[in-house]
Amino acid sequence: MRRFHLKHFSLLHEQSTMKVGTDSMLLGAWTEVKPTDWVLDIGTGCGILSLMLAQKGIAKVHAVDIDEASVYEAAGNFDASRWRDRLFAFHGDIRHFDMGCRYDLVISNPPFFDNTFGCDAERKSKTRHADLSLTFQELIHAVKRLMKPDGRFVLVLPASEIESFLAIAERYQLYVHKRLNFIPVENREVNRVNLEMRFGMPAMADERSLVMRHPDKSFTDAYHDFLKDYYLG
Repeated sequence: MRRFHLKHFSLLHEQSTMKVGTDSMLLGAWTEVKPTDWVLDIGTGCGILSLMLAQKGIAKVHAVDIDEASVYEAAGNFDASRWRDRLFAFHGDIRHFDMGCRYDLVISNPPFFDNTFGCDAERKSKTRHADLSLTFQELIHAVKRLMKPDGRFVLVLPASEIESFLAIAERYQLYVHKRLNFIPVENREVNRVNLEMRFGMPAMADERSLVMRHPDKSFTDAYHDFLKDYYLG
């Protein structure tokens, strides 16, 4: 099995339902952390988000996934990293997960509808389809239960799901404090959105956009700069 190499760590992701992908890379690079943060990574997959945040500097991560093979691979990736003493992988359902603590930061690349099927279709549908696994309401309820009152919840969503997700979040008094819109190609519509949510409405949310590619499909300087701390080259 080939390892995926980044600047300060490498990892395996062939056994996980959640591979290393653009969504997770952009979410991990965008998320702000504090050295004292206790982090909950919901749906960790191969552990990429936990490793990215550990590189930035955090106190501890509890990484949870419902898929056993993903947790096994994430645990191996954690053990092979320089942050093995602060990264812990757990096999379980976040709807019932409880380590007796609350978290400063909750991060997730959550389930959403995806009609493409390849290998491991049953496992992928279990973890990636909101109707068969974790609904948005269940995800937000878990955040409400497990995050500190002054905590931050960061996630990435398809632009098409934002309106319905925010309507549910508002019922739990969770509001957007920061938002980053991703435009896949210059002059195209937004297709993905990073959100940082907190309890309580902000005076004004910080909203920005990032164009990822030029019309010729080459990456923009802004995209390269965004991921410069992680990608090789």
